[in-house]
Amino acid sequence: MNISSIVVQTSPNYTDEVVEAIKNADYCDYHFHDEKGRIIVTIEGAGVEEEITKLVKIQEMAHVIAADMSFAYSEDELNEERDKLELAGTEIPAWLNDENATKHDIVYNGDLKDRF
Repeated sequence: MNISSIVVQTSPNYTDEVVEAIKNADYCDYHFHDEKGRIIVTIEGAGVEEEITKLVKIQEMAHVIAADMSFAYSEDELNEERDKLELAGTEIPAWLNDENATKHDIVYNGDLKDRF
């Protein structure tokens, strides 16, 4: 399952109309908007193709200037990458499986560009 957030931009004059269209759409979920015409929605899909189809529907709505994916989450991809690490014998840090972990638990080990 994939979940992605979309930032939709419309003219402030059409914000209410676009928000209403988004709320009535059965392929995305409205979350909030601001006075500048920025609207935040999420979409879900079994894969990227399904998400792209839904994104294009949003982009094609009347008065939408732009609609772009901002963040994406794929549970299947996360699990596949964890499996790859385990098969390679790479130890997964315990904090990655700790639901209470924070960004402060990440240990920075230097600049990657100097390693290649």
